[in-house]
Amino acid sequence: MSLPDPLDPAGPYRIALVCLGNICRSPMAEKVLAGDLARAGLAGTVVVDSSGTGSWHIGSGMDPRAAAALRLHGFPTNHTARRFDAAWFAERDLILAMDLDNLEELVQLAPDPAAVGDRLRLFRSFAPGGGGGPNPEVPDPYYGGDDGFSTVLSMLEAASKGLTAELAARFGPQAAR
Repeated sequence: MSLPDPLDPAGPYRIALVCLGNICRSPMAEKVLAGDLARAGLAGTVVVDSSGTGSWHIGSGMDPRAAAALRLHGFPTNHTARRFDAAWFAERDLILAMDLDNLEELVQLAPDPAAVGDRLRLFRSFAPGGGGGPNPEVPDPYYGGDDGFSTVLSMLEAASKGLTAELAARFGPQAAR
């Protein structure tokens, strides 16, 4: 899968990760991807943030179960939930939704959905094999038990590794500029 060209070739490549409330999936994905980018030497070259399509958790921390799953694997858990702002379409090079409902809400928010083009995708589509066949969504673990957060973390780690490999090939020190 090819990455869209940067909106600002002189600036960092900006990625937004989006779920429903910005307390489970997208902040987990943000921490995982930021860690992978740092290990790949891309911190600063690629900038990642997260948000939600809904407003009810604005200002809240990460869901305690999401934080516990991340801590267990050595990831940081600092986070403040926020809502995706439609103005970010003009600033983010790649906007990655966690599921098809999030994707559809983002399309509805876009000032010009046609102009967004291939910059709006599902995060799990970057996992090896396209994210698990016919359903490349990251399911929402919010209403389930702790095991759902572990399963989601595994999905996020796979997608992050695939995306980081593409980013490293495009923007890493070995990439032809």
